[in-house]
Amino acid sequence: MPALKPTGIFGTVTWIGRVADREAALVAEALEAAELTFAGIAGESHGGLTRRSCSRVVAQHPKGTEIRNVRQLSVLSAEEIALIAAELGLAALDPAWLGASLVVQGIADFSHVPPSSRLQAPAGATLVVDMENRPCHLPAKVIDAAAPGKGRTFKAAARGRRGVTAWVEREGEIRLGDALRLHVPDQPAWAPPDARRAV
Repeated sequence: MPALKPTGIFGTVTWIGRVADREAALVAEALEAAELTFAGIAGESHGGLTRRSCSRVVAQHPKGTEIRNVRQLSVLSAEEIALIAAELGLAALDPAWLGASLVVQGIADFSHVPPSSRLQAPAGATLVVDMENRPCHLPAKVIDAAAPGKGRTFKAAARGRRGVTAWVEREGEIRLGDALRLHVPDQPAWAPPDARRAV
């Protein structure tokens, strides 16, 4: 029996983007399609087989340590972006302002899909979900530049809605309109042994 179960759940790609230089600006440029390599999207500043560790993994590695890059792409949900926009009092929130790599529509509670889930394109290109992406302050500056005063509450509005980070398991092309099939790990939710006994 496979360790990953294909589901009947699909997320339609509604937006593709690339951040060329995140030091200069987080804003992503919109693309019609992206060629995924084992290093991520070509020309993407978050790409690469390895990266320097950051504050997210400081409990595991000293900051700046070279580690495997499992944050090659930032994948967000169209539905969750709409919820963030509503909370900010905006009619819409441009995925480019969030530095998004992909936006998908049709997967409920997307930011909480299980780590190690796969998103597979019709032609075979496959992304592995690393984990939920935590909101940071960087989009706030971009949002404020476009809609003054609206960015200051971004972190609170985006909590639990910031999507996931992912890395490329199988190379290939992803295009606007592609239906990415969700595959999930075939295992029970983890809980410490004491918690299991208490149930």
